[in-house]
Amino acid sequence: MLQHGTQLGGKRLRPALLLLSGIAVGSLGPDHIVLGSVVEMVHTATLIHDDVLDEAETRRHVATINARWNEHTSILVGDYLFAQSFRLAATLSSTEACRMVGEAARLVCEGELRQVLARDVLNISEEDYFAMIRGKTAELCRVACELGAKYSGGTEATVEAMGCYGDSLGVAFQIADDFLDLWGDDSTVGKTLGTDIGQGKMTLPLIRLRETVPAPQWNEICKILTGPVDDRLAGAMPFLQKSDARLYTQRVAESFKERAIRSLDCLPESEAKRSLVKLAQFSVDRRF
Repeated sequence: MLQHGTQLGGKRLRPALLLLSGIAVGSLGPDHIVLGSVVEMVHTATLIHDDVLDEAETRRHVATINARWNEHTSILVGDYLFAQSFRLAATLSSTEACRMVGEAARLVCEGELRQVLARDVLNISEEDYFAMIRGKTAELCRVACELGAKYSGGTEATVEAMGCYGDSLGVAFQIADDFLDLWGDDSTVGKTLGTDIGQGKMTLPLIRLRETVPAPQWNEICKILTGPVDDRLAGAMPFLQKSDARLYTQRVAESFKERAIRSLDCLPESEAKRSLVKLAQFSVDRRF
């Protein structure tokens, strides 16, 4: 069951960020490998729990644990991975990593809770949206980069800069996901388009649409967004296409990508730094 669960992950982005941050700042040691495993376990646990919340049957073209077994099993496997990740982090000589990962896991759960409680709430602000995605997506990227730098002997300023890089990259990545859910291609995304709108999630394009259309038109859109799930995407898309929501979402994602790249100015030139730059570009460019 655990072997199946590990197939649900994709790019192994968070451990890659941790190792690349470590190499870019100094040199790697055995602790980096342990920490890379820890952050990936936490991430995989959140994915397994996400699939229960979303009632998802597949992830990356593989049957989810809740689809192959059941929801009770999924919850327990996710809990098992959380527990194992903290046990593994506690084997390091310092408790600092355990504290940092624990705080990151708390913020991830907080971000997910915010999103669940905000379903079908159409008046959430852009500030609320960023708070949600910073928790559910960006937080583990941030802590991965901070841990990589810290365990390579980085200064406090360097560790902070790497955390800023991870945070900005994670936000850009999630905004691009939200863009792709509306304007992507099924074969590229690996899931059915319109999933977010069907689940009542107010993503950045919809928030921008709300802020830029006249009130009577927004009232008409609200009826679509709270109407039959299967009709929401087709009903909302003409309004989205007429607005600047698509361009605005691209522009905001690009701004976070550029912020991530600027955060790397503190690092000397190296292959690892160039890889981190390419990852920031990849987080957005491949999706638009």
